[in-house]
Amino acid sequence: MHQLKLAAVLLCALAGQAAAQGPVAPAAPAAPAAKTGGFLPPASSSANVIDSIAVVVNDDVITRNEIAARVRAIVTRMKASGAPMPDAADLQRQVVEAMIVERAQNQLAKEMGVRVSDQELDRAIGRIAEGQKMSLQEMRNQMEKEGMTYPAFREEIRNEIMLQRLREHEVDNKIQISDAEVDTYLAAEQAAAAEQFEVNVSQILVSIPQNASPEQIAARKARADEVARQLRTGADFAKIAATYSDAPDALKGGEVGWRDANRLPPVFAEALGKLTPGQVTPVIRSNTGFHLLKLVGKRSVAESTKDKSAEQQQTQVRHILLKVTPTMSAADAKRKLAELKERLDNNAAKFEELARLFSNDGSASKGGDLGWLYPGDTLPEMEAVINTLKPGEVSDVVETPFGFHLIQVLARKTDDASKERKRNAARQVIRERKMQEASEDWARQVRDRAYVEFRDEK
Repeated sequence: MHQLKLAAVLLCALAGQAAAQGPVAPAAPAAPAAKTGGFLPPASSSANVIDSIAVVVNDDVITRNEIAARVRAIVTRMKASGAPMPDAADLQRQVVEAMIVERAQNQLAKEMGVRVSDQELDRAIGRIAEGQKMSLQEMRNQMEKEGMTYPAFREEIRNEIMLQRLREHEVDNKIQISDAEVDTYLAAEQAAAAEQFEVNVSQILVSIPQNASPEQIAARKARADEVARQLRTGADFAKIAATYSDAPDALKGGEVGWRDANRLPPVFAEALGKLTPGQVTPVIRSNTGFHLLKLVGKRSVAESTKDKSAEQQQTQVRHILLKVTPTMSAADAKRKLAELKERLDNNAAKFEELARLFSNDGSASKGGDLGWLYPGDTLPEMEAVINTLKPGEVSDVVETPFGFHLIQVLARKTDDASKERKRNAARQVIRERKMQEASEDWARQVRDRAYVEFRDEK
């Protein structure tokens, strides 16, 4: 069966940063009274099914039909992929908690004025279909075969884009990396063993809520110890992960996949380095909770993936970036950049001056200068345009996931792998590490701040 490769998008919507979840408990002042009527069953439900409220999340609700529909969709995907099925009650708990986290984050996005227009949504869905090498109609037909309506899919993608923009504002843009951190990383890398390797990892996470009491921490540690005991006695890791894990990958049996060992948190890399494939680490404590990691496999990083001394073309580039924010719509950003482009074409302003005045990127203080870039160093949308520009030429408005850009190529040269490129690679590794932990902390904070009330079924 030709399966759509939409799991990353749709399971992310299910998980909703569930790695940050803690024990389910209302922990906020009283929220405005929730609506109690007028909820219609989803289109796939029978017309004579009466819906009811299952959970109140701040001033919004999750209905029982919504939960049932989500569970059905997850079960369908898990069966299609051959993933181990958790107990029905555990699956329901995972789904409900994921929907709570998702709903709380969506509410925050709307409060902050994050919006996704229908045009932006259409473009995003078009890129998904293109990535699957399908027409839009073919993708819709395949989706309906797998039990998801097209309108529901559109809203899933809209929510994903909103949450991505929210995370960029709340987490990504606040990550800072000093030159000293880069120096420390490079020194440690040089001192490490010459052999580099990748590890295939699965995980079980027993999370700890923010500001947890000693009693709560002890209870979560006891749960992790019980999981470890079951694994020592021969329990199936994937089944236990689907039942006990609070991580987003729980419903995939805890499968994280292949990772560069150098990009894992040091405490994880150290513990995995002592294992042979098939073994499981002892319980590991992190800021997020208690982890059990299984080393599924280990392989050497191919020599061809390392930096080569062979010559490559470099391009010196600068840009002006305008991000879509609550105060600047996509249309406003494009219109403003078109005005700036006209000024540049008429020699009425200098590119670096406009970048300092208007760009939303960290390079603004340097006149938008991104330095010398190798192939693959920037976004595909930008690189495709950069490759068409002559030195001194300014692009038309370019859209990327980060916003809208004007790009200027300053010069080109052929050179070998430089020291600066290694520093840029180190900076990216450090950023990924920081973003992972910061994203989990932020998601947990959003969940813990939410008022959650569970309604008994009458």
